[in-house]
Amino acid sequence: MKTRTFVDSAIAEVRAGRGGDGSGSFRRESHVPEGGPDGGDGGRGGNVVVRASTHADSLLRVFYEPRLFAENGVNGTGQKMHGRNGEDLIVDVPCGTEVYNMDTEERLGEVLEHGATLIIAKGGRGGWGNVHFKSSVNQAPEKFIPGDEGEAFTARFELKTIADAGLVGFPNAGKSSLLAAISAARPKIANYPFTTLHPIVGTVVYEDYATLRVADIPGIIEGAADGVGLGLTFLRHISRSRMLVYVLDMADTENLPEHAYRVLKAEVESYDPALAGRPALVIANKMDEPTAQEHYDTFVAETGITPLCLSLKDDGMPGLEAVRQALREVLNPQAKGSSASLEKSMKQPVDHTEVSAERFRMATFLKP
Repeated sequence: MKTRTFVDSAIAEVRAGRGGDGSGSFRRESHVPEGGPDGGDGGRGGNVVVRASTHADSLLRVFYEPRLFAENGVNGTGQKMHGRNGEDLIVDVPCGTEVYNMDTEERLGEVLEHGATLIIAKGGRGGWGNVHFKSSVNQAPEKFIPGDEGEAFTARFELKTIADAGLVGFPNAGKSSLLAAISAARPKIANYPFTTLHPIVGTVVYEDYATLRVADIPGIIEGAADGVGLGLTFLRHISRSRMLVYVLDMADTENLPEHAYRVLKAEVESYDPALAGRPALVIANKMDEPTAQEHYDTFVAETGITPLCLSLKDDGMPGLEAVRQALREVLNPQAKGSSASLEKSMKQPVDHTEVSAERFRMATFLKP
């Protein structure tokens, strides 16, 4: 049986743990007459927590495990013993995952950075034991409180790829070849349409170790925003991109570059007008083909745009370095160890409270 390798949308039944019941016990011990109530409280039910991880690139776990149930809290017992809290269920998802409550259509939140967590379902509170109800007028209470039910609903998970730039183009425009040339990503490259079936992200590394992420999505055709082809399914993966890169096949005789550019702009704007208004870079690919220069001149004359020329088949890949530098000028990634990156890392709050004399005496560097 063929298995799925990429899932960017999944539905799951989510249920947090139920709180443990309080205990209604009384102390029964020799030589302790009328010991009184000693029922302990129940434990809290476990939460359902979503955690962003760079080690996950798909929602496969949620797809194959659509029941996300956290552990229930343990009931309280005698001798005022508190029941154990239920263990939280932590679900690792890719960075950029959004979670929705399908029952109320409420957006619960998103996780963007590695290690970020989001509690999507809170566990029920544990019940009180009868020891809480002892008073001067009721010294033998039999009352105790059962635990609360945890939150339960149907959740929808959606992945929106986090990338600085998104590649947009018709099938076979050369997007995958460009991504493979500027990064270490190895997408499938073949001479037929829709070789890219799911988003692929590559990291561009510069000489000073500054990095930026570029996402390649399946080719867009006319009507993609209305569900034609694969465009609608994957257009959301470039919705977080800070800039768009339009890759045009200058040697295409069926879809002329000026027509392809207008169609791509229209489809992106139809999907999200704000996305179409972001900074954009136009690349004239396959300039090594015989008809490319003629199409290039026509494109410039009709659109007034002068795209960057690129040929990935010629020796040295002319134009590739210009593309890398153009991406850097617009996105401005910070070099490792630069003042800007250090300033960002120092934004964490610092505790400047005075150290007490007791804590100072306990400092490890003063111990022999």
